[in-house]
Amino acid sequence: MRRHFYPIALLGLSSVLTASLVGSPEQADKAHHTHKLFFENVTKLCGQQFEGVTEFPPDPDHDFAGKKLVASVESCTEGEIRIPFRVGEDTSRTWLLTLTKEGLLLKHDHRHADGTPDKVTMYGGWANAAGTELRQHFPADQETAKIIPEAATNMWTITLDLEKQQLRYALERHVQPRYSAVLTRVEEEEQ
Repeated sequence: MRRHFYPIALLGLSSVLTASLVGSPEQADKAHHTHKLFFENVTKLCGQQFEGVTEFPPDPDHDFAGKKLVASVESCTEGEIRIPFRVGEDTSRTWLLTLTKEGLLLKHDHRHADGTPDKVTMYGGWANAAGTELRQHFPADQETAKIIPEAATNMWTITLDLEKQQLRYALERHVQPRYSAVLTRVEEEEQ
């Protein structure tokens, strides 16, 4: 028996987009609530700076190996948080977290020194239903698969450890670790 389902008419476009990422409408509501709590927890870090190092891979030839990593939680608005991520002297990267009716979106904004967009920029994805108020997982979206075909299986994870005052960023590809960093909050007098 062939089933017909007309979700846009029944649920509205935003509910359909969220449900398609996380399952049923009930799961979508729960996931959106968790996305919102995570976004609020990151917003509480606005104005704070985190410093750290690459945890994985241990390869001394990796582009980020031995370089100081700095993530600054800034430009926090009701719907968007910008987190510039510096690798050594390279300031070309910014993580963008956007909270919408459709869910929580992570994008990587890469810019040249003059502010123009890099050829490879604005890749990322929507948070799935597996997250919590302190950890969210972002599988690569269709746009990312077009920009970087080999990244179609990417999964980015951002974790907050409020007790240790740490921010953890990790990337998997083909369900295998590809990169991870742990950054610890810098006291104001150190900044």
